Amino acid sequence: MLSPIHHTFAPHVNGRYVLRTLSLLFQPWKWKNGTAREELRADLAKRFQADVFLFASGREALLALLRALGGPNGEEVIVQAYTCVVLPNAIHAAGKVPVYAEIERETLNIDCGELEKAITPHTRAVICQHTFGIPANTERLREICTRRNLLLIEDCAHIIPDETGPAAIGKHGDFMLLSFGRDKAISGITGGAILSRKSEISIRLKEEEEHAVSFGLIRIKRLLLYPLVYACARPFYGLWIGKALLVLARKIGALVPILSNKEKEGRMTPVLHTLPNACASLALTELKNLRKINDHRRALTSLYREEGKKLSWPMLSGVRADLPLQKFPLFVRGADEIRRKLKKRNIHLDDGWTGCVVCPRGIDFDPVNYVPGSDPEAEAACEKILSLPTHPTMTLEQTHTLIAALSPLLKR
Repeated sequence: MLSPIHHTFAPHVNGRYVLRTLSLLFQPWKWKNGTAREELRADLAKRFQADVFLFASGREALLALLRALGGPNGEEVIVQAYTCVVLPNAIHAAGKVPVYAEIERETLNIDCGELEKAITPHTRAVICQHTFGIPANTERLREICTRRNLLLIEDCAHIIPDETGPAAIGKHGDFMLLSFGRDKAISGITGGAILSRKSEISIRLKEEEEHAVSFGLIRIKRLLLYPLVYACARPFYGLWIGKALLVLARKIGALVPILSNKEKEGRMTPVLHTLPNACASLALTELKNLRKINDHRRALTSLYREEGKKLSWPMLSGVRADLPLQKFPLFVRGADEIRRKLKKRNIHLDDGWTGCVVCPRGIDFDPVNYVPGSDPEAEAACEKILSLPTHPTMTLEQTHTLIAALSPLLKR
């Protein structure tokens, strides 16, 4: 098997995506500005009946929102344990303090009972994360936030609902956070959005977007090279050729890293950037195909679930067959060892969400304000989690290959 089974090797990049990227590469006048950005804004506004503000990443969109909320430095924003480092980084960059709440084991989402315990007189907002596309209990969260006079921000980086649902997502939040990163619900290579249902905050968000600066042409070009480099390397990753191409591309600076070293250290630049028109164009194309993308994810979710029942896999009860999961989570003993064994067969299941409460692995807890031992359920989950890919370029043949390779390891 030369082409890898994976989570992170350009999971949205198929032939059509490559052709669209090539077309954009030869039209540099469309890289910074054009019609795609406003078309994307209009489509999202129509889908979710909210004001839409676009930035160069989801983390920048969150920072813009937290700034727009105003309030004194030191206000608290509650996030769940088992999350990505970019959330606490954005909270800190806005002059606020991240506070962690425990998760529910069966959904990997914030535990509403534990959330209530985490609320203090300094709490301003709650960010609920629909982890891997499993819907959080937004109805209960809405009730808590309304009763405690808090704002509810839905983090929809892992799932964007289409016309068939899940209905609970995007319904109860004051704001929705979207990401158009490389492995998110839809991909523009980079990009993010805040959807606002608070008119007074929308006015301030508009100001934040207007003051954002553009990426330089060289950076945009590097972003647009990402799909092409991976499209060339991925089919030969089982040989040294594919690996060598990726190493070379990184060494010469042709690829923009997902996380900078500064971000891994718990710091985020305060400068906001506009969403490049070229990236908006890619995200818009995917948004128009959202139902097809989600149906593919539903099909693989259902297949994993059906086979998992037959083979007695340790599945989470919160995973339903109708969900367009970003990835399919299992809890297993020796998850790291299973990933190492599968990697020898060109199956790469390390997605950055393993072995860490604040991901990726190796993050220093002090800068992100996490105290080890404070959320034991999340800490146990991150050690046992083994996630299976559902992305648009994961084929049915690859899915059956993965199931066949994984099942004997789970029996052991």
